[in-house]
Amino acid sequence: MEEPTFDDWKQAGKLAAETLQYGKGLIKKGATLLEVSDKIDKYIYDHEAIPAFPSQISCNEIAAHYCAHPDDKIVFEDQICCLDVGVCINGAIGDNAATVDLSGQHTNIIKAAQDALRAASDKVQIGTPINEIGKAIYDAIASHNLSPIRNLSGHGLGAFDVHTAPTIPNYDNGNTQELKRGDIIAIEPFATNGAGIIYESSPNSIWMIMNKKPVRSMITRTILKEIENFKGLPFTTRWLTKKHHAGKVNFALKELEQMEIIKDFPPLLDKNKGMVAQAEHSFYVDDKVTILTKI
Repeated sequence: MEEPTFDDWKQAGKLAAETLQYGKGLIKKGATLLEVSDKIDKYIYDHEAIPAFPSQISCNEIAAHYCAHPDDKIVFEDQICCLDVGVCINGAIGDNAATVDLSGQHTNIIKAAQDALRAASDKVQIGTPINEIGKAIYDAIASHNLSPIRNLSGHGLGAFDVHTAPTIPNYDNGNTQELKRGDIIAIEPFATNGAGIIYESSPNSIWMIMNKKPVRSMITRTILKEIENFKGLPFTTRWLTKKHHAGKVNFALKELEQMEIIKDFPPLLDKNKGMVAQAEHSFYVDDKVTILTKI
């Protein structure tokens, strides 16, 4: 498999940014989270790309990993909504996020996340120690008397790989590893008026294939064959139930999880139920740093 070119990374980032703006425009009072999520994923396919992961809209105290369920009943009313969108073109990934506040009550939290992303962006260059990026994020959010979420972080991006090294912390974690030429990273500050620590909740609807093993059940083999079409990228339950009966999908997912062939990524909630805002860009590190997801 050929490695993605710089042009692939630029195209993936550009389409991710355009998709994010499209998705933000759909998040309105009265719209359903399921309908908006499906439209965002369709927008990516309509532009001859594939989702790097299913679109995620995490509301209020949910910081990340909320993905619409096949029968999702959430209607947008007065939530604060973190929209996280990823696009994959020839293996290259653009990953970005923004926050929409339908209540009008949480402007300060959104500004804190945006200021943190801006401060972190200013630090990105060859030779920057990773903890300096984390410190810039922490200081920007703390200046608003809010907390970063310390056990969520940014990450490297690789070919068909959404989460790879290096990890980009949202605080100074003491890691003096330096950014190097050719690093491709996603920086994603989360600001909250809560604890700044998240925990795993349920129910889950995001999965990723982790191992290859023989499977005996015909039902599970059929679903696994469908999963393999996602090229190792994260997928969601509702993508499978659009083609297969929900009962068969749920049976297969449970068996595949028990066999440790797939891994779940459940919703992540602030420990004190604080409201959360997120901002994110993808970067290509070179002599001239490129913000891939900046329009």
